[in-house]
Amino acid sequence: MYARHITAKIRPEKVDEALKLYEESVVPEGREQNGYRGLFVLIDKEIGKVVAITLWDSKEDAAANEESGYLQQQIDKFKDFLLEPVVKEGFEVGLIFSKTK
Repeated sequence: MYARHITAKIRPEKVDEALKLYEESVVPEGREQNGYRGLFVLIDKEIGKVVAITLWDSKEDAAANEESGYLQQQIDKFKDFLLEPVVKEGFEVGLIFSKTK
């Protein structure tokens, strides 16, 4: 499994609006991408810092998603919210742990 990590700084007063856009537009389209497994969105509303972590079956799936232009199309949806360019990184997933009963 592979994870893409995107960090963005957005206008703090626009965090809720950006989250709504992400949920209503990015998430449904993301589910249709080959190899997509899920995501986490972490936020600090006070400073407008957002970390999005998407999970993929493989590094190749994440790369194909980016090379297709899909990722940039999604980032472009937030151009009016961004205070800085987004930072993208990728990582192999070394461990997944969840508490189950």
